[in-house]
Amino acid sequence: MIHWTSKFLAAALVCVGSAQAQVATSLRIAKKQHLAGEPVMAVVTITNHAGRELIFQSDGRFQWLDFIVKNGNGDPISPKGRTIFGPMKIAPGETMARDVDLSQHFQLSQPGNFSVAAVIRPTSDNTTGTSTNRASFTQSPGRLDWSQKVGVSGSTHHTREFRILNFAGDLKSQIYAQITDNRTGQFVRTFLLGDVLMLRKPLATVDRDQRMHVMFLTTPTMWVHCVINTDGKLVDRKIHQRGPQGDPQLLTFGDGSVRVANSIPYDPEAVAEQKAKIRKASDRPPVLY
Repeated sequence: MIHWTSKFLAAALVCVGSAQAQVATSLRIAKKQHLAGEPVMAVVTITNHAGRELIFQSDGRFQWLDFIVKNGNGDPISPKGRTIFGPMKIAPGETMARDVDLSQHFQLSQPGNFSVAAVIRPTSDNTTGTSTNRASFTQSPGRLDWSQKVGVSGSTHHTREFRILNFAGDLKSQIYAQITDNRTGQFVRTFLLGDVLMLRKPLATVDRDQRMHVMFLTTPTMWVHCVINTDGKLVDRKIHQRGPQGDPQLLTFGDGSVRVANSIPYDPEAVAEQKAKIRKASDRPPVLY
């Protein structure tokens, strides 16, 4: 995931220079605690103090943007391949920011402590470049709540594994979906489903279309039902409230379909409309007799 935005930054940047250009650079990690396999977003900022337009462009030998990722022992983490970042221009005095998902470019599937720094090379200085500060982050394995291996549609021997993981990140308990390719051992996708209250154990099953259904308690009165396919795509997400006979349930029928039973579907639009009607009624002036 790569995105450029132009913005002015009030925060102090790490200022460094070279004979050819003067730039200020900074790197930060969007969050410190990660579940192993989920995106690790690094935010790189560059401010042009050269008094002229700077051009950042890779050539056949050097990348204008590189990252150096190390584990807790100081050993470098291997990249997944050669990444080519597109050319970019920064006007005098302008600041640019880029978000880069490090998990897409480096072998970051294992738990542990890591650090990262970026190296930025303007086109006029492709030999040495400018290094940012080094930022740290941690990856944890999480706790496995449920798993199930399934076949992949259209392939006889290709299988993948669905996993539901619980992770206490940023002082909150969160639930993640993870899909692993059993042939390569690599994560297909790991992503957050939402905050979870472990007052009730999350429910999970697989339907006839090889899709994982997950239902978990997110507030004392609301459950979230998610449907995920073998490619890690979130197919559906709905909110349910407790029904008259107790907690909602995931039921598998004889034809292999999966449905939510004993629930009251929550419609946020209908709730918003009802609140708006109440406010309008309260806005009426009192009737004087």
